[in-house]
Amino acid sequence: MYQLYDPIKNVQTPVLFFTGKGGVGKTSVACATAVSLADQGKKVLLVSTDPASNLQDVFGIELTGDPIEVPNVKNLFASNIDPEEAASAYREKTVGPYRDKLPESVVNQMEEQLSGACTVEIAAFDEFSHLLADDHILTQYDHVLFDTAPTGHTLRLLSLPTAWNGYLEESTHGASCLGPLSGLGDKKDLYQKAVQALSDYEKTTLILVARPEESTLVEANRASMELRDIGIQNQMMIINGLLQSHVPTDAVSKAFYESQQASLKQIPESLQQMETLSLPYISYSLTGVDSLRQLVSDHPYIKKEGISNEIELNQLSELNDVIDDFSSRNTRVIFTMGKGGVGKTSVASAIAVGLSERGHKVHLTTTDPASHLDYIFKNSAIDENLSISSINPETEVETYKKEIITAAGELSEGELSYLKEDLESPCTEEIAVFRAFADVVSRSENEIVVIDTAPTGHTLLLLDSSEAYHKEMNRSTGNIPENVKELLPRLRNPEETGVVIVTLAEETPVFESTRLQEDLKRAQIVPKWWVINRSLYATGTNDPILKARSSSEKQWIKKIEESLAEQTALIPWTSEVKIGLTTKAYI
Repeated sequence: MYQLYDPIKNVQTPVLFFTGKGGVGKTSVACATAVSLADQGKKVLLVSTDPASNLQDVFGIELTGDPIEVPNVKNLFASNIDPEEAASAYREKTVGPYRDKLPESVVNQMEEQLSGACTVEIAAFDEFSHLLADDHILTQYDHVLFDTAPTGHTLRLLSLPTAWNGYLEESTHGASCLGPLSGLGDKKDLYQKAVQALSDYEKTTLILVARPEESTLVEANRASMELRDIGIQNQMMIINGLLQSHVPTDAVSKAFYESQQASLKQIPESLQQMETLSLPYISYSLTGVDSLRQLVSDHPYIKKEGISNEIELNQLSELNDVIDDFSSRNTRVIFTMGKGGVGKTSVASAIAVGLSERGHKVHLTTTDPASHLDYIFKNSAIDENLSISSINPETEVETYKKEIITAAGELSEGELSYLKEDLESPCTEEIAVFRAFADVVSRSENEIVVIDTAPTGHTLLLLDSSEAYHKEMNRSTGNIPENVKELLPRLRNPEETGVVIVTLAEETPVFESTRLQEDLKRAQIVPKWWVINRSLYATGTNDPILKARSSSEKQWIKKIEESLAEQTALIPWTSEVKIGLTTKAYI
């Protein structure tokens, strides 16, 4: 068992960065750390640049970009920088000078180039660079805590000389995220100083936050290696939400505990060498200073009195209802979408099997490792109506990169370095994989095609507009195959295509899914279903901690049903993937 995290003992540097997959509890861990340090007489500044941050809810105060003192915690100051707002201002600063000077279609394309996640991250980095590179801040505070961290990709991109010269304005190579850096020309020195501060072993600690789940541990390992590569060596990991014991007579409790332990045995080797601590799985909500203090106290497990949840929920659909709906409508293309780790592949597999068992000819395609599909279909006879393929993202990305680099023609060494780093963006994988999906769909006119992921609305708009505006812009996101161009209108046709958003009944996954839906609606695609996966509320567990935790899901289930989803289905948490009608297609 891992030693419990104690900020007083474990924090050794003045600057702390908390990073990890969405929904792992970065904000809660950062807040608890900040309160603990402040209680010891340290003057602390806590800054969030996370678009999903709930700092205001945690402390019960209104926050802006200017630090204010947190009530009931002497020495603690907090600010909440809204990266979406920062990105909007950054976008306008970059695009504004061209309004009324260039055709509207060109301005629209420029805005779309600056609408992706890359712009949000760079705008956020622009905001906290001022804090990180300001020596006055570190003389004013004993500790500065950031509840998110930039990716290695962004930091590498900013460190390339080509990012700071006129190459961006002149290039026509069509890089996947071309644009976000074009308004930064006067900030090179500031950013270099910020990156140096991040790499200073005595100044900065990177705290990787993960849950005892395979997907979050894989993400922590990826972030760790990526940031080590650019010199951020001082790292530690916190396993958050570790169930300390279980009720042997409760099947859900036993399975939950054993599932976590099995995931911990699969921790990547490089993470095993790192200092690793834990925080317990708790039954109470981490809002309010008292709860934060309790989390990192000597008695973190105690269930707080007075917690009740009187929210009444309607009877929700099951996954079988989703399958019945697509079956009766004879929907031809079905996408499951959502952030990593919510169970898209499992839901897509269950939908594909359910449709095949209803007599439809179905093709399931996935970007997940084939071993995952092998596990899902282990000991299950695959219906003769079902065929399966697996797309290798690495192969598709390498093919796409070669095409873009070849199309760019002769480049200087610096320009080539910039282009290669730009093509490390997540957007590149999204576009490359989507092209491969388009190939599958175009070959499957006589089958229902179920796809376990899909591009964001931002990428769809880029693929669409870059071709439409090519002549005016002299810029394109690579050569777009005909089958990709044909697929875009199909995705917008609700009679032909169904989109399922897969999420969890937790704040961050719901927030991220909401952003995803808004993104899709910009591209004129309206999701048909929201599927709430792995719900403890739906299990009826009697484990005291899990039961109390399941109660907290109700507010998010209600929000999804009442204000976000056209139709909602609920899937209970289970330790195993179960496929087919005989098990109600539960995941």
